[in-house]
Amino acid sequence: MSRFPDDPRPAEANARPIIEVADLLQIEVGRGSVERQGPCPRCGGKDRFGLNARKNVFLCRHCEHDGGKGGPVDLVMFVRGCTFPEALDWLCGPKPELSPAELAERQRKADERKAAQAAAAARFRAEAIGDARRIWADSVPAEGTAVIDYLARRGITREMLPRTPAALRFQLAARYMIPDGAAGWREIHRGPAMVAGVLGRDGTLTAVHRTWIDLDRPKGKIVLPRPDKPGEDWPAKKVLGAKKGGAIRFVTPRGADTLVVGEGIETTLSAMIADRMGAAYWCGVDLGNMAGQRMHGKGLKYAGIPDMDDAEAFVPPEWVRRLIYVMDGDSDPRLTRAQLLAGIRRAMVARPGLRGWIVPCPEGADLNDVLLGKVEIDATEGGGDDA
Repeated sequence: MSRFPDDPRPAEANARPIIEVADLLQIEVGRGSVERQGPCPRCGGKDRFGLNARKNVFLCRHCEHDGGKGGPVDLVMFVRGCTFPEALDWLCGPKPELSPAELAERQRKADERKAAQAAAAARFRAEAIGDARRIWADSVPAEGTAVIDYLARRGITREMLPRTPAALRFQLAARYMIPDGAAGWREIHRGPAMVAGVLGRDGTLTAVHRTWIDLDRPKGKIVLPRPDKPGEDWPAKKVLGAKKGGAIRFVTPRGADTLVVGEGIETTLSAMIADRMGAAYWCGVDLGNMAGQRMHGKGLKYAGIPDMDDAEAFVPPEWVRRLIYVMDGDSDPRLTRAQLLAGIRRAMVARPGLRGWIVPCPEGADLNDVLLGKVEIDATEGGGDDA
């Protein structure tokens, strides 16, 4: 129920397109029909601030725990440093004096806009999953392809991994697409890529993770410079489809009760080749997917408390009794640990009796760097009694 039952402005304001509100606030972001990125209007940076037209939200990766995320009204509050009522006045004007019938009509129109946005998001999700499945169908098993050579460059040799997991495949001519304003998308490269299938909770493929390969590079990944941002490159890895709540399932031994989850493909495989306990090894695709949404607010930035209203967040299957998250050390260690703790604690609530641990890597490294550099690590319990 709305905090302002006799005021139609909150529903109207949050139904306005986030890009339109950003234009009113004179926020400078790049072009794109769905996502736009640029410097944060409060903390700066280069591309830490983003708008998502389909979800109708904004996010600053640096300020997200200080009001830097949310919908259109949140954006006005964030940029202008004002209160919720002040943001409504700025965006919609003073509260109108309306009859009950007028209030109902304005609410109906706001609900229609919200429903249209939700329907558009559902269509986009279905289209993205369809595209992912077509890419998977166009790929071939990884054996005998450049995938084997790419993994060897990451220290995952044939001797260490005699059989490549079926979750990894190869696409000879993978198209690398970037946003192109009103035109939608534009191809900037086509070439070989390692393709990993992301399976949802029901075991069906909902997304693909692709790594474009260039075996002339030391680590085997392609380098695509960005003409619009000298000195920066496009990421060599991209995900297409609906990844949330899913995972790349490398191996799931019969009777296993332990699940090890790493953030990246190379990290998870590096853990898998050292297995001594017959565990299942899944790749969580990225940190946000492993963690899900967390509770925010004063004093909660590093608390690692999951938002249990996030119904789409990753939760391990019922057979998992021990959950081990491999923590990369190449980002903010306190924030990364808080995110992983949230994911483990969500799993402990959803699966009573489950215990969870976090395996940290040295600062500035991930587990694949440990494999290549022979760096020692220790495991510390992140769940159980102290979670």
